[in-house]
Amino acid sequence: MPATKLSKAASHDQASRIFDLDVSSLRELNQALHNLTPGSNETAWEVLHPKGSHSVAVGVDQPVTIDVRGSVGYYCGGMNSGSTITVHGSAGPGVGENMMSGSIIVKGDASQYAGATGKGGLLVIEGNASSRCGISMKGIDIVVHGNIGHMSAFMAQSGNLVVLGDAGDALGDSIYEARLFVRGKVDSLGADCIAKEMRAEHLELLQGLLDRAGVTGVKPSEFKRYGSARTLYNFNIDNADAY
Repeated sequence: MPATKLSKAASHDQASRIFDLDVSSLRELNQALHNLTPGSNETAWEVLHPKGSHSVAVGVDQPVTIDVRGSVGYYCGGMNSGSTITVHGSAGPGVGENMMSGSIIVKGDASQYAGATGKGGLLVIEGNASSRCGISMKGIDIVVHGNIGHMSAFMAQSGNLVVLGDAGDALGDSIYEARLFVRGKVDSLGADCIAKEMRAEHLELLQGLLDRAGVTGVKPSEFKRYGSARTLYNFNIDNADAY
């Protein structure tokens, strides 16, 4: 018999489903995920042969687990609301863009603007992230095991960005109230971003984030904190050169 588009995984429980993108289209996958309703027993999904497909598992709004077996293109997990998505590979631009809740774990590297405008949830990148990681973040927590590129956390409003490696130029440019924790070196700070004191509450917060991201053998005391100097909240002619 020919392979079905959606089949039970023989090695998984009854609620698991396998979706093979060599057999089915990306549109069919996303539509099947969007058709899920509260209380559905289809709680575990496995996506095979993504081969860099764009917009994989976008707009999922149910608390399901999705394992993507390979690398993906842009906007994987965009607008995620409650699901747990694991990419067993690398991710293109905008992974977790505008996500609301839940978690996304990228086992490889991530391209530019990972977690852009994210409002909630946890994004973990176990490799490196490119430029503009966390741009305009609005409450999301992002943990990068490796390095991040330039202009990361540009206009970041709230949430936490944790970097175990190094950060590129103009970190936190025009930042609002997001908290940035970097373990390695920072090439340069952007406009209105300054180094800040690491107090007891920040050490506690950071430890919780590291625990949630599965990071071991690293101490919060090894990080430096960066945030807003609050000089750009209102226009001041004395600060005109910084705009």
